[in-house]
Amino acid sequence: MDFNVKRLAADAGTLFSRAVQFTEEKLGQAEKTELDAHLETLLTRAETTKHWTEKILKQTEVLLQPNPNVRIEEFLYEKLDKKVPTRMNNHELLGLSMIDSGTEFGPGTAYGNALIKCGETEQQIGGAERELIQSSAINFLTPFRNFLEGDFKTILKERKLLQNKRLDLDAAKTKLKKAKMADARALPLRTTPPPGDAGYVANFSFMVNFLHVKWLKMWAEEVTKAEQDLKMTQSEFDRQAEITRLLLEGINSTHAHHLHCLNDFVEAQMTYYAQCYQYMVDLQKQLGNFPSAFSSNNNQSTASGAASISVPILPLSGPLPASTANASSGFTELQNFSGSRKARVLYDYDAAGSNELSLLADEVIMVSSIPGMDSDWLMGERGNQKGKVPITYLELLN
Repeated sequence: MDFNVKRLAADAGTLFSRAVQFTEEKLGQAEKTELDAHLETLLTRAETTKHWTEKILKQTEVLLQPNPNVRIEEFLYEKLDKKVPTRMNNHELLGLSMIDSGTEFGPGTAYGNALIKCGETEQQIGGAERELIQSSAINFLTPFRNFLEGDFKTILKERKLLQNKRLDLDAAKTKLKKAKMADARALPLRTTPPPGDAGYVANFSFMVNFLHVKWLKMWAEEVTKAEQDLKMTQSEFDRQAEITRLLLEGINSTHAHHLHCLNDFVEAQMTYYAQCYQYMVDLQKQLGNFPSAFSSNNNQSTASGAASISVPILPLSGPLPASTANASSGFTELQNFSGSRKARVLYDYDAAGSNELSLLADEVIMVSSIPGMDSDWLMGERGNQKGKVPITYLELLN
């Protein structure tokens, strides 16, 4: 118990001397030991590294997850050491909506089939985005976060210890300086008692001088102890300065590691954008196989604002164009009578079920009608493969 009380008193005295030294430095009443220029440069570089690492980390998180509410939720799950629930990203949600709407319109229709293809591509892009986020979190964000929460906190701890050791050193210097000044002032003072016939004033002056000398002697006795304290605090300060310097020089290794992480992040982005580009190129090729009539609607609305185009309008009671009438009559004749005919596929079609037949643009197949089949469908046959095919994807051959 006595040891603990003594230790507590010693710690309190140390804290008090540090507080006094710090206050006097701020008021300009005490000298301050300056760190060497190299150490100051290393400290500034460490602070700069910490500042920009925090900023890059924050902006990267915003890039990968723009929704602030989701970022807060993921942060809370991380702090609670719980698994973040899986959620669909925006590309995947859009793809799901397109696929559902295409299914509702019918995969046998041009618009429905196009929606399904676009939705599948959006889901592929969503999967690539998920891979980008996962790769960036492991190879880029985590190392940056580990530096801020690990290495830099260690640097801050050692720098605070260095600051305390400097205050102890300067307090010891101030104490030694005061002790030497007191010793020097005590030497010229008279301490010999006056003769017996001296007056009252002489005796009073002697007593004042005697007490003053005693007080100064107390300070003078502290010179040796102050010199020992100064040596000890100087040694501790030099040792802590060396530890701090070694830690700060490790920032070079941190920069090299962060450079490697930056290369990984760039490579992940390059892979993501290359995948997205390839997905869209493939989608464009698929949509390019659709009839021009389905892609010309948007062009009509755009062109109408720039120029007036004269389009012949046929009366409702008038006859259809010859090619349209022949194609329509051909399908009607095929459906009303048994038999089969050759048909050319206008564009690709992916079978939506096992009872349907997938088609490739420009291939020629045999088609026939089965009693009771929907009027928009025919039975297609390609070698040993057989299945339903939509009429809108076909052109009968003579």
